[in-house]
Amino acid sequence: MILRALNKIKEDIKVIYENDPAANNIAEVLFCYPGLQALISHRIAHKLAYWGIPFIPRYISYLTRIITGIEIHPKARIGNRVFIDHGDGIVIGETAIIGDDVLIYQQVTLGGTGKEHGKRHPTIGNNVVLGAGAKVLGNITIGDNVRIGAGSVVIEDVPPNCTVVGNPGRIVKQQFINHEGILMHNRIPDPIKCELNRLKYEVQDLKNKLDQ
Repeated sequence: MILRALNKIKEDIKVIYENDPAANNIAEVLFCYPGLQALISHRIAHKLAYWGIPFIPRYISYLTRIITGIEIHPKARIGNRVFIDHGDGIVIGETAIIGDDVLIYQQVTLGGTGKEHGKRHPTIGNNVVLGAGAKVLGNITIGDNVRIGAGSVVIEDVPPNCTVVGNPGRIVKQQFINHEGILMHNRIPDPIKCELNRLKYEVQDLKNKLDQ
């Protein structure tokens, strides 16, 4: 068990080096990356919760939130090679499920929409990017290879291989991913603005036809 835990930590450190050019050395990564600290803490709390131990898992989660600014419920299920970048303000609910190779930026919420019991938080597929400030709410499924733009609010299922932007989140057809598979947040359009522009041109076209 200890060997497996150490292998996971090594894997997490490798992911940080692959995704963050600011990572300079092991000591810096271990002591100055709250995302890594939150994931290690969560694995301990999750295992204790799985064993049915009361109070202590939640208290570990509470202390982790104070130290890192990241709140992960002990019963949330998180896959391998997940990278939490910056991390401040992240909230991951009790029944949330996160797949492998997921990139999560600061201020992301994987939350519920009410007081219902049972599965009430999102399921995130593999190789998903959750942009800064994205809110994914309710018992919905985000497919593999999905990119969710910064500030988006997603309340419905998203099929695999899509890019979602806006509030509420809308699937955009254009590709905003570079050759390395990284979402280019600065090139994502505002879908509401695009729709208003389309309507403006439509109205102008109708006016021209009436004038004729």
